[in-house]
Amino acid sequence: MDSIPFSGQPMPARFLIGQAVRVFRPVQTAWVALTLFFASPIIMPAALAQDDPPPLRVVTYNLLHDGAASGFIEGDTHLEDRLEMVIRELKALDPDIVGLQEASDSRTHGNIAERLAQALGFHVVFAPATEHIFRLPPLDWAVVGAMGFKEGSAILSRFPIVDSEVTDLPRCRRWIEPRILLRAEIATERGPLQVYSTHVARGDECQMRRVGELVRERGWLGLSLLMGDFNTPETSQILTALRLEAGFVDTFRVANPDAPGPTVWQRIDVEAPTASTRVDFILYLPGSASSAVVRSSRVILDRPGRLPDGRALWPSDHYGVLAEIDIQPLIRQGAEGR
Repeated sequence: MDSIPFSGQPMPARFLIGQAVRVFRPVQTAWVALTLFFASPIIMPAALAQDDPPPLRVVTYNLLHDGAASGFIEGDTHLEDRLEMVIRELKALDPDIVGLQEASDSRTHGNIAERLAQALGFHVVFAPATEHIFRLPPLDWAVVGAMGFKEGSAILSRFPIVDSEVTDLPRCRRWIEPRILLRAEIATERGPLQVYSTHVARGDECQMRRVGELVRERGWLGLSLLMGDFNTPETSQILTALRLEAGFVDTFRVANPDAPGPTVWQRIDVEAPTASTRVDFILYLPGSASSAVVRSSRVILDRPGRLPDGRALWPSDHYGVLAEIDIQPLIRQGAEGR
């Protein structure tokens, strides 16, 4: 720092003020720098919002298994050809989480969910519903073992699956038709996510009601995604109640207010589309600390492929559904105590 000249004469006031500014400017700069440094934890979350993870891409799909006899003989649904179509399409769609129904495990084809997960490089949890036919474990195991076939729901995830749970659903109308609810806790980039996959029996609203109750009971765990083949249209009493009374959000309907979006009863061996009813859904239920924003949703796997002889072959008798959602924390990290 330059010294202030001294001549024995009083210095002009303007000169003294200028020198003072020169002396204190570095101090002022240092003070501002320190203030910004210590204040950075307060202002950083807003800046980091620009670096939030991309929307979560979620798919639900009923695979159409190859029949209960496929443990003994090859079925007539061309499962291997259809599986190739599904793998190819899912790789192109690049989802983060996939919920499956009618995922089979048989002597002839192996575990389809595990094969899909391996092809995608995903984690997987599979839960066969057919192991609960009579609700008598020794008898159920004997029957399933003799058949060499079981089927149920599965969840595939790009992110680690840290916990899973299977719940046997009530049988109010079809006693010998076992159905389950599969839950997986997934460690996503935005925190834990509860994901459910289920395949409800047709016309059995008490099963769907129980599914809604189970998801709500575990809502404190965080945001919940409920996916599957509900076997009931969106106008049904139970789905209307889940939306209007229980707080579930239909991602496809949010993104497509007027589109019909049929997903079921596609004949797999014809050229023309035949699906007429929407029964496959991706719903979300806000959690205690997080909710979601729907970015988009559409029907997928809704085009036929070709067999080697040129005949049309659809991937399943269902179409799939894709939803893109942003998980939104209700309380930003670092906001507590301010």
